[in-house]
This record gives sequence, structure tokens and C-alpha cells, in this order.
Amino acid sequence: MATPWGEYALARFPEDTRDQLRAWDAADTYLLRHLAESGTPLSGSVVVVGDRWGALATALSGHRPTQITDSFLAREATRANLARAGVEESAVPLLTTQDTPPDRIDVLIVRVPKSLGLLEDQLHRLAPGVHEGTVVVGTGMVKEIHTSTLHLFERILGPTRTSLAEKKARLIFCTPYPAIARNSNPWPYSYELPEGVGTVSGRTVINHAGVFCADRLDVGTRFLLQHMPRSRGPERIADLGCGNGVVGTAAALANPEAEVLFVDESYQAVASARETFAANVEGTKAEFRVGDGLTDFADGSVDLVLNNPPFHSHQATTDATAWRMFTDARRALRPGGELWVIGNRHLGYHLKLRRLFGNSELMASDAKFVVLRAVKK
Repeated sequence: MATPWGEYALARFPEDTRDQLRAWDAADTYLLRHLAESGTPLSGSVVVVGDRWGALATALSGHRPTQITDSFLAREATRANLARAGVEESAVPLLTTQDTPPDRIDVLIVRVPKSLGLLEDQLHRLAPGVHEGTVVVGTGMVKEIHTSTLHLFERILGPTRTSLAEKKARLIFCTPYPAIARNSNPWPYSYELPEGVGTVSGRTVINHAGVFCADRLDVGTRFLLQHMPRSRGPERIADLGCGNGVVGTAAALANPEAEVLFVDESYQAVASARETFAANVEGTKAEFRVGDGLTDFADGSVDLVLNNPPFHSHQATTDATAWRMFTDARRALRPGGELWVIGNRHLGYHLKLRRLFGNSELMASDAKFVVLRAVKK
């Protein structure tokens, strides 16, 4: 990636030489060029929010920016890209969206996220550190920036305008109000689950911003909850890609002797799962991990894996995440252990499971979804 501060070799995380997707895009380079050409002072407190793979933090590392991200993978990519550039990790403080942001922010850089709710939550959390002289610049591809995006900046921080588009990317400029209004943050959000979804019927779900389907139960998860596997005894159950934790919570309610492991690469998701579990379950052992799937789990350490894999990485449609989840699940499962997967019919997950496990059984289906079971031999 060529920038006014030099050229950088960047990669996504985990690094895969077969992956053709870059670790930066035109929105990143447009913003960096603007900062240099406009002479934006970077000697104060610089905060970078939503940096996809560490491209912005790496390019600006000489100014010691603080990075705030919801993604474990983005955080690890930043670490790797800083090391690749010969930059000490301590030069870029790495915070998560669950951490307290800096008290004072002189330059706020926002990579617009896919989730409007996550943007709303983060702007509310950052507002106390923004002052009248703060330079606020957002960036994203044209298809990621909508009127609702601009309205959020304006409602929470101050008057907002956009740049002309370049290479399908656009910048957002926001002038903070003299006294930032302290509007109430609506996140986290909670709702009651409907009847007919097994052990969690009528239970409360807590969702932090940015979690998939944060304001309702998505139809895929509903279908899986209606066709959950039976679990008995002191089993170890992993809710892989746990989101708000409703699936793992259902498993815990169905089998109080089980130990349930909630795993997601999103800090917001794991926080949601922890609170959903605490609101509904007593006595059952549980563990909550932010990480790269089951990578850190020992071989043969899990009895059952429940999985609703994503098939998008930001704006890209890909099965890479699902493939890695299935591969990790097979390694982490004990012999005879089972992986249960919910997915859209057209994704063809049964073919991947047969390739990895040597078997795949259709447990339930409707016009849109399938629930599949694969057994480790």
C-alpha cells in the first residue's frame, strides 16, 4: 500500500497466500492522502476506529495512534502488519470496542462499519473525548456510506458533509459542536424471545451494537433452536461464532451438566453472549473467549460444536470463514463428537462437511435452511 508516509506490505489475518483479497482499499488510501494534503495536525491524540486490517494504524504509526476495533482478527492483523513494517507494537495502543476510549481525542478517524448500530454505539462512547477543535474524518466505500450514516455523525457529534467520490470511495467531514451533547446511548439492546424456540422461549437476549441481528432473532438461528441436538451429562459444548449467545444458552438450559464454551472473533458478540447467559442460566459452567474460532482449543477437547457460520467478510462474499470453522471443529472434536451446522441451502455446506468428516447428515430443512450433522470418526 503506497501512502504519503511510505509503502507498506500488508496482509489480512490469518494470512493465506491463496487469499486474493487485499488488506486495504481505496477508502484507506483516500483518507491517508487527505490527511497529508490537508496538513491535518497529528501531534495530539489520534484515534483510529474500525480499522479493517490495520492499514490506517500502520501507516500512521509514527504518530502513535490508538486503534479501537471490535474484531480480534483485525487486531491480530494490525499486530502482524506493524511487525512487518518494523514498528514496535507499543507505538500503537490497541483497544477493543469494550474498552474505555481515550479521555481526549484531537483527531478522530472512523472507518465506517457495516453495522449502523455499531457506528452509533461507538460515536456515543467517543463523544466525551471529542472537543471543539477535534478533527473528525470518516472514510468508506460509496456503497457503505448512506444518508443514515451522515445523520448519525451529525446527531451525535456535529454538522457533517461528504467529499466527492474517488475510486468509489468517499470521505466524511464532521465539525464537532462547541459543547458535545451527551445523548443517551441506546446500546446494549435487549428483547424477549418468541415462543416455539425450545428451551429459550420467552427468555431475554442482550445484544451489544454490531452483533448480527441485534434487534431480533434471525430466522436461521430460530430454525436451529427448533432442531437442537440432544445433549446429556458433563459434555463440553462449543457455541462457535456465538453472536449473542442464544444458541449456547439454549444448550446450557437443555443440559445443566454441560460446560458451554462461547467463542467469537467479535468483542461485542462475546460481551453479548456473557450477558445473555448470565440473564438466563444459573449453575452451568461457561467460558467466554474472543479469538480465532477454535484455534486455541486442544485437539479432541470438545464433544459438540454448534455453528452458524458467516459467509461475508465486510463486503466480500466468501466461504473461507466457514471452511476454517469446520476444519477447526473437526480437530477440536473428540472421536464420536458432532458438529451441527445451520446454513442457507444454496451454500452447499454438506459438500464441505463430507470432504472434511467423510459424512454429512441432513437433520432438518425448510425452503431456505438446512441443519447438518457431521460426526468425527
